[in-house]
Amino acid sequence: MTMELRVLRYFLAVAREQNITAAAAKIHITQPTLSKQLMELEAELGTQLLIRGKRKVTLTEEGEFLRQRAQELVDLADKTTADLQSRDSAISGEIYIGAGETRGMAFVARAMKQMQEQHPLVSFNLYSGDDEIIAERLDRGLLDFGLFVGLTDLSKYDYLRLPMVNRFGLLMRQDDPLSAHQTIEAQLLQELPLICPRQVLQQNDLSWWLGHGLERFKVVATYSLLFNAAILVEEGLGYALCIDGLIENERLCFKPLEQNNTAQLVFAWRRTSMLSQASKCFLEILKPLLKTSSVSSAGSSAQP
Repeated sequence: MTMELRVLRYFLAVAREQNITAAAAKIHITQPTLSKQLMELEAELGTQLLIRGKRKVTLTEEGEFLRQRAQELVDLADKTTADLQSRDSAISGEIYIGAGETRGMAFVARAMKQMQEQHPLVSFNLYSGDDEIIAERLDRGLLDFGLFVGLTDLSKYDYLRLPMVNRFGLLMRQDDPLSAHQTIEAQLLQELPLICPRQVLQQNDLSWWLGHGLERFKVVATYSLLFNAAILVEEGLGYALCIDGLIENERLCFKPLEQNNTAQLVFAWRRTSMLSQASKCFLEILKPLLKTSSVSSAGSSAQP
């Protein structure tokens, strides 16, 4: 198979514009040339990628699969090119960071601000998701760093521990009877409709506290990021298992789980990756911020 990045960029342009003529204008080639390239790509792959209508084109199931993979390949190629071009010049380029939702992102944000002040040619790309998604993109080389919340297999990574932890608890309505509780006991959860992070259903810091899995609990919905889950809580669907400090809503409140259940925060990068000059510099800025924090740091596993 000899797919070229150029052709994948053409395909992505058509997927975005949903129209071959409009895509051709965007990428500055003729419509017949673009149509020919797409047909040759379909012939090479042995499958139909596009359903061609009178006014728009739509992706087939195979086309949607290729769109996702093609975007990853193009992003990785662009990132690699930028990293190489920045090595022999002033520190510049892009740094890609994936993160779960946590107030610990403030430490990273402070380092980003200092980095941008010292090296204005550096910019940042943030990708939000749960730990599973962040780890997958980090392993594929699509991210330089990942900020993980809670239990994560760190065997493939070098990392720094952030000097704070997040508490696990329940997000609920202010007018709920449980809002009068100081903490929430595990046995109470068995009677409640729960809205859970997807990773809680797999491997998480709460499994032992909840009774080795959620089989005995009523899970009415799952989520990856908390904002939409908070809307479900506000509308009365259930109670969201989450960490503290993320949602500010006068109609909602957070109650921690008993036994001081907490999640450690880790800033990680692939052990086998060769960091760009910009990424190395960013780590050198981040480390002192962690050491001088008013909260005691748990340290790091490695030096870049």
